[in-house]
Amino acid sequence: MRFTDHLQRVFGPADHLDSDTPVVHRHDEFEKASEDDLAQFEVETDSEGHHYAVRKPHEG
Repeated sequence: MRFTDHLQRVFGPADHLDSDTPVVHRHDEFEKASEDDLAQFEVETDSEGHHYAVRKPHEG
């Protein structure tokens, strides 16, 4: 605890926000690119319940 006590003295106490306040999530360019990449995959489940990703057939 001594390390965290030191950090608290240096940086101050942690902020405690109201838990009823909704989290605002903003989509940036990196997240948009990640979503576009992940949209190319489908999740498959085998007979034993294992999940894995399969690239969707290329439409063209």
